[in-house]
Amino acid sequence: MILAATTDESLARMSDMLIYSSMAVYTLAFFAHIAEWVLGSRSKVGRTAAALTSRTAAATAAVTVQVKQAGSTAVLDKPTVVTRAAAGTRDVPDGPGAAGGTVKGDLYGRIAVSLTVLAFLVEASGVVTRALSVQRAPWGNMYEFSTTFSTVAVGTYLGFLLAKKNVRWIGLPLVTTVLLDLGLATTWLKTPSDQLVPALDSYWLWIHVSTAIFCGAVFYLGAVATLLYLFRDSYENKLATGGNPGAFARSVLERLPAAASLDKFSYRVNAAIFPLWTFTIIAGAIWAGDAWGRYWGWDAKEVWSFITWVGYAAYLHARATAGWKGRKAAYIALIAFGCFLFNYYGVNIFVSSKHSYSGV
Repeated sequence: MILAATTDESLARMSDMLIYSSMAVYTLAFFAHIAEWVLGSRSKVGRTAAALTSRTAAATAAVTVQVKQAGSTAVLDKPTVVTRAAAGTRDVPDGPGAAGGTVKGDLYGRIAVSLTVLAFLVEASGVVTRALSVQRAPWGNMYEFSTTFSTVAVGTYLGFLLAKKNVRWIGLPLVTTVLLDLGLATTWLKTPSDQLVPALDSYWLWIHVSTAIFCGAVFYLGAVATLLYLFRDSYENKLATGGNPGAFARSVLERLPAAASLDKFSYRVNAAIFPLWTFTIIAGAIWAGDAWGRYWGWDAKEVWSFITWVGYAAYLHARATAGWKGRKAAYIALIAFGCFLFNYYGVNIFVSSKHSYSGV
């Protein structure tokens, strides 16, 4: 018994060391991402301005009509068929990325991604070691939930990169957020490893909480894309109206994907993960029925989970409504993610509820 307790304490200390080590590597990745943005080329505004006023080759097409006349063929005039885009859209190409298309910027970007992979592996090892030390799922309190959440968020981002998706622009805001999350977890939310209370000791912990963590990680990526979409859309609007963006906009915003690409990415990830968030709420209700004898009791965590669901449902509905596409839908998406964040931090820390038994 004493040997087992000593082993568990050693594993807990090792887990803490791994989490701190991952923070150090994430910090190096943060500076590498900064170097990528700073050393990447700053292309001219004129290139994007010209793209705003040009149409792609697919937007216009020429049609040749041939008519046979007494054994000969007469070629009529070539009418031009114009394919118009949806209202508010522009034919703007994606920016060259954080590296700006330069060799030096790309080198630092690759270093940043490599360091992010290393930090992810170290942090994931810390999460697994924590699980071994407590011999249960490593998300019984806010500290464990935060470390697992950041691990899954980075893993999801790396998964997109592995699938050859153009998402390296997320790297800097992601690493910055992860450092803030781990800093908060290791200072204010740090909780000694302990066993679960009976209500949490269920296989539903693996199902419900794991899906909630994954949904939150994907919602986060969607929120980053939505926020950047708003900045990029304002930048493109200023160029389209003959405005002169500042140096920061020319340096940073021009290298991002086009507003339409960012909008499409955020919509796709939010729409893809919404059914899983629905399942998360249903799984939580089933677990509540097993633990407390009722499926729904309007507990604060339950209420805000439902409010988050309503927020994303409203966003998806807005995307299907012509008058609410674009910026209006983006605002709804950010409000929905704000509800998720309050459910994540606010309810657990500031609101007394049945879910407070898990501790901070």
